[in-house]
Amino acid sequence: MTDTDVRAVAERTGRILDEVSGAVIIDRSTLETILTGFVARGHVLLEDVPGTGKTLTANSLATALGLSFSRIQFTPDLLPADVTGTHVFNEREREFEFQPGPIFSNVVLADEINRASPKTQSALLEAMAEGQVTVDGETRKLPDPFFVIATQNPVEQEGTFPLPEAQKDRFMVKTRLGYPDAEGELEIINRRADRTSRTPEASPVCTESEAAAIQHAPEAVHVEPDVRQYITDVARATRADSRVRTGVSPRGTQRLFEAARARAVVDGRDYVTPEDVKAVAPPVLAHRLVLTADARVGEVEKRDVVADILGQVEVPTVDYEASAAAGR
Repeated sequence: MTDTDVRAVAERTGRILDEVSGAVIIDRSTLETILTGFVARGHVLLEDVPGTGKTLTANSLATALGLSFSRIQFTPDLLPADVTGTHVFNEREREFEFQPGPIFSNVVLADEINRASPKTQSALLEAMAEGQVTVDGETRKLPDPFFVIATQNPVEQEGTFPLPEAQKDRFMVKTRLGYPDAEGELEIINRRADRTSRTPEASPVCTESEAAAIQHAPEAVHVEPDVRQYITDVARATRADSRVRTGVSPRGTQRLFEAARARAVVDGRDYVTPEDVKAVAPPVLAHRLVLTADARVGEVEKRDVVADILGQVEVPTVDYEASAAAGR
């Protein structure tokens, strides 16, 4: 990958961020984290209170990327077939034909995913891991790109089903939108008050093929051996922490590597720095940890564990000029 290629991709991702930021009142760093998940071919889990703009964010991102969008409202009575689709008898043709479910979109919003039963939640596993679904023994490919943004509400525990560990591990990134700052919240009121002007909406910044090309960009990003070792050391340190019962799996280590490369692309570089690893480590690693009973009783935060580990693991010194040359 050349400097020109990186700059072109970074320019496009910057325009995507600008477009979504114009339609949604959201912290830009949080939006960068969500976009990093897309660039790295991962999926994103948003845990936040209602009314913070999760649906609008997902829809606006899909629009800016020039991709199709669907929203699935997860409820206790939702069935796997409601997600993947099913065969329906065609009276005219006198045969069964497949009716695709809402999972057959480029960007899928799985809203309040933890309100559905584990059986229905698991219907997403194959889709998220393999980019395909199997219905009645027949495997069908999903659109490419395929990106899931799932939401769950941390405060309404009644009527929810906890996500299985295998399901959480399929999400590359877990983050939250949070409340807007005072200026942002005032802007929401101003938009609502001015009924005569049209509410800002995102517009397409790229085509479906260009969005797919963005996802291919990280494959050409250079990662120095010392930085690869740093990624490995950070992941392995989660398994040695006394507050952690189950640390990051090898899949999590790989996801940290992929997210760091995607972060470099978003920042316009064809090489990864330790700062990239530090930036993506909390949203990539924290939700994969299973804390000990004592840690949970002590209300230890998983992100604090990751932050402590980042403060303890030795950070390599990288020759940025050599890394940039190697990336070319």
